[in-house]
Amino acid sequence: MSERKAMQRMIIDCDPGHDDAIALILAHRHADVVGITTVAGNAPLEATAANALAVTAVLGVDTPVVAGADTSLLGVARDARVVHGESGLGGVALPGHDRALAEGHAVDFLLEASDRDTWIVAIGPLTNVALAIARDPTWPKRIAGISIMGGSTDNGNVTATAEFNIYADPEAAARVFRSDTRLIMCGLNLTHQLPVDDAVLGRVRQIDTPAGKLATESFTFLLDRLDSLTGTRRASLHDPCAVLAVTHPELLDTESCAVTVELAGELTRGMTVVDRRSRSGIEPNVEVGVGLASEAAMALVEDALAGK
Repeated sequence: MSERKAMQRMIIDCDPGHDDAIALILAHRHADVVGITTVAGNAPLEATAANALAVTAVLGVDTPVVAGADTSLLGVARDARVVHGESGLGGVALPGHDRALAEGHAVDFLLEASDRDTWIVAIGPLTNVALAIARDPTWPKRIAGISIMGGSTDNGNVTATAEFNIYADPEAAARVFRSDTRLIMCGLNLTHQLPVDDAVLGRVRQIDTPAGKLATESFTFLLDRLDSLTGTRRASLHDPCAVLAVTHPELLDTESCAVTVELAGELTRGMTVVDRRSRSGIEPNVEVGVGLASEAAMALVEDALAGK
């Protein structure tokens, strides 16, 4: 029990999603996960909520899963099924179970289940978090902070400038990045430093646990899918980085920067504009991840899959 009490409290707002599933496994090993809220993103909301429930079944935990927003603040529905498969967890044989979603809406859960010791680890589009801020503008001051997987200091992955989670709901992201709380951004420039390739897959295949089986099927699907889409057998574990930013901050190098989200640009909508020069006239508002101890981070992921 003493180890559990020392763990950081967190609520994970997610859109599972292959890398979300790995993030959930990692978080349940190294944090006190008090709840999971889901949002449409990598797949529609019905699928992301079902996938989150299935991951709790794989782990044998009773963490509540609460569904949230099914579109962006402007009512737009985007997904990444071209990468993640129709179910959001393509290629993964999820276990049968009799689990049900917790009652209520994700926004209510975020507001009611968090406190000053609770981190929000937001690894999908930021709609739920933005709705919580709109409901109670004082809420960000009453939590430990928000660790975001989203954005980039460099190129995007949906457009030349925009990363998927931000592009899926730029208005929500802009609201969150303006919020009065500690913010950590784990963008593509950071998450690409935690790659999965055939060497990683070979090691994970040797992990004889339910989580290891899930990861083996997940990584196999992702590498095959990305090979067909890009000609490269290399994926990135984006979402686990936002967990590690809270549970193992010593693994990250960060810079304090002014970050804004572009809403109007014809070519740059959804871009995280990161001013590393400190010349914007805007006070730095985000701890931007720029470096990762990749080998140590991957070792933690593999150990979590093994239940270590």
